[in-house]
Amino acid sequence: MTGIKIDGKEIAQSVKERVKQAVQELKAQNITPCLATVLVGDNPASAIYVRNKHKACDEVGIATKDHKLSSNITQSELIEIIDNLNKDRSIHGILVQLPLPDQLNEFETTSRISPLKDVDGLTPYNAGLLAMKKAALVACTPSGIMEMFDYHHINLQGKNVVLINRSNLVGKPLYHLLLERDATVITCHSKTKNIEELCRSADIIITAVGDRSKFILTPEMVKEGAVVIDVATSRHNEKLVGDADFDSIIQKAAFATPVPGGVGPMTIAMLLKNTITAASLSSQLGH
Repeated sequence: MTGIKIDGKEIAQSVKERVKQAVQELKAQNITPCLATVLVGDNPASAIYVRNKHKACDEVGIATKDHKLSSNITQSELIEIIDNLNKDRSIHGILVQLPLPDQLNEFETTSRISPLKDVDGLTPYNAGLLAMKKAALVACTPSGIMEMFDYHHINLQGKNVVLINRSNLVGKPLYHLLLERDATVITCHSKTKNIEELCRSADIIITAVGDRSKFILTPEMVKEGAVVIDVATSRHNEKLVGDADFDSIIQKAAFATPVPGGVGPMTIAMLLKNTITAASLSSQLGH
């Protein structure tokens, strides 16, 4: 029996429609939601990501301010720019595109963003709020995955979830979001033993390794009727692939995400949603 494809483009579009409506409501209150992006250096992939984010903002009526900075900028100069963006009342969200050049400290940089404008959910303040079930701004990819579960009415209560990632961007925030929904979560990583066995016992597998030389999720590791969310993207034989081959996994899974066209579109959709949330927060607080 073939499972159901979780179509990230379709779900992202439904999020964008809600965002568009919220933008109109905010504009009726004389608030134009605005996202500031900071791109350091000339990494071609990062430039494409930022361009796609601007395009998505444009589609839903969110204003953008683009800051392209030299790759040899110093940490103190970058901090000064972020401080100025924090003070600028016309800007509601700040996104620093990662990775940064080697001379810059990612933690110091992202931590400097005002928690109220932290649309990536990366500041220690917002990460702490998430652990306490109080976060308004949550990392985009994890919140996009939760949106996928909701769209397909996938109940997480009491489900065994194997999460193969422990990064600050995906694994850690997702762990807290899943716990909030009463799932039982096992976080796996490069030192985890018996990962195949753990996967076989899982009701839901969320994998985000992104290196097929280190890990591939095979159909033998998936039990009949499980849900598979493939967050990974990497190049393999000139194609964009995830950690699993969708065509073979969907033969066993009840639901699965393809790569591309699965989790990817959700990340940008949730960035738009976070920008709206940040704009609403600032208007409530009179900022």
